[in-house]
Amino acid sequence: MKKTHTAILTFVITLTNIASLSTASAAQQYTADDLKALAGSLHGNAEMTQEQDINKDKVIDVFDLIAMRSSFSASSGQFTETIVHATSNYTKLIGRNYISDGITWLVQSGSAAEFNVTARSAEIELAGDSSVNNNKDHQSRFAVLVDDEVVIDDTMSTKSRKIELFSGDSTRTARVKVIHLSEANNGAVGIKSITANSNTAVPITPTAKKDLKIEFIGDSITCAYGVEGANQNENFKTTTENFMKSYAYLTAEKLNADYSAVCYSGYGIVSGYTGSGVKNADSLVPPVYENIGHFGDYAKPWDFSADKNDVVVINLGTNDSGYTGTDTKKMAEYQSEYVKFLGTVRKCNPDAYIICTVGTMGAESLYPYLENAVKEFSEANKDSKISCYLSAVQNQADGLGSDWHPSPITQQKSAYTLADKICQVLGIESDQVGLDVAKDAVYSFTANESVGAGASVFYSEYDKSYWVSVGNGGEKSDDVSVILSYFELRKGGKYHLSFNCTADKDKELPLTIRSSSDKSKIFYSGVFIGTGDKTPFEADFTSEGSEKNAEFVVDVGGKNYYSVVLYGVSLEKTA
Repeated sequence: MKKTHTAILTFVITLTNIASLSTASAAQQYTADDLKALAGSLHGNAEMTQEQDINKDKVIDVFDLIAMRSSFSASSGQFTETIVHATSNYTKLIGRNYISDGITWLVQSGSAAEFNVTARSAEIELAGDSSVNNNKDHQSRFAVLVDDEVVIDDTMSTKSRKIELFSGDSTRTARVKVIHLSEANNGAVGIKSITANSNTAVPITPTAKKDLKIEFIGDSITCAYGVEGANQNENFKTTTENFMKSYAYLTAEKLNADYSAVCYSGYGIVSGYTGSGVKNADSLVPPVYENIGHFGDYAKPWDFSADKNDVVVINLGTNDSGYTGTDTKKMAEYQSEYVKFLGTVRKCNPDAYIICTVGTMGAESLYPYLENAVKEFSEANKDSKISCYLSAVQNQADGLGSDWHPSPITQQKSAYTLADKICQVLGIESDQVGLDVAKDAVYSFTANESVGAGASVFYSEYDKSYWVSVGNGGEKSDDVSVILSYFELRKGGKYHLSFNCTADKDKELPLTIRSSSDKSKIFYSGVFIGTGDKTPFEADFTSEGSEKNAEFVVDVGGKNYYSVVLYGVSLEKTA
């Protein structure tokens, strides 16, 4: 993970420092290239030079960076029109892009250009490729954001299009992002130029790179296929793909990371999508992974050394499962090809942590083979920086996108889980927000044998239900208890408890969340009242302390010969 020491120092600089630095640098003007070079030197990516001592204090540090930046905003007193191309000199390029004849093509899902502009008016000119000839629902979709607000979300229907970013009588500084929302196989979006009417020396500069960079390799799930579709019966449209609603983008946003995506709907490791069980060898990610895109001018090698990834996430196997089914030979073929692909990914990303997953749209039967592939490659290459996990299958109650693809809710839940996994491999603390902290907790029960209490129990993996048939319920409700343990609570954390329960009408079941070691340490208490039917229960609480081994207790005693069934207990950390 890259370390940015300058960002830390910036917080301790006083307004007096900044004012004095502006004065010191006012006599000299610098270019965006000078700024990039100085930032690179401070990051340790290049040797420092004497000319980079901007404030002439014989030390090259963050104060010189601020001094140089301040020269950019120095007014020349006259407004002029500045026109630049969307190159790395003026923009932060995000994701895989292709520059040709002065046009920066945003090729992959989420590929973007981001920059700061100081001006009284600014505009961009976009370019369209051959996909402009498609119907609107299959043209390349893009968005333009100004200070995080979407000012336009549309498809490219013409070869050239000018878009005003802002205009007015006074100068403003804005952060602009142009992002490709649909996927690479349906065309790209080009940026021809950025124009600013400004009286500053360098009005257009790249936004700062972030400390963490994540690459996402996947299929339609990663592309956010149909995330804005009306329902599962709607077919593919680029107008319902929105990478900003994908788990990949949401994970990067949550972790304040830069990102890159390489994803193609219907693609796999050993076979692309097939409804017949016949191998589809034309839609595979491994042969095209090292390229910017798959077809035409975009099928050119990608430079992995230019901006290295700290983490690489692989989410492939959903389409393969249509070919493999439950055929062990075909699944073994998937495993073998997965091992080979891990070799390619590791070659291109020698220092990155690699996280592998599958399962959002099913394909759970392939997960053991993915797991074996990770183990095989790790052991053979003594590579300890590869891990895997099984994604939770989407819940239809959370909605469905086009062609049964994940809804925005499912994508967000996937992002919460993945962000936590990334924190774990990087050794940083996860805030756990959005996670069901009791997901891996285990059911048990206790009975007060001194009063003859007893019950029989059964757990169903199918619907995550726990059945309790109480014979002798004893004298008090806590003579028979169901316990779900262990899970972690954090001080000040806000939690949402939910479950469904079937219990006799008007039967009161006391509920407690407590420490397993100190049962007097209570974090939540409440009461569920039975209706005779499967009934939902929800409650919110704030934990007043931290507990590594908390437990959820439902007291079901005090009555003989009746049954209680708990379904889908969830304890989500909400804030």
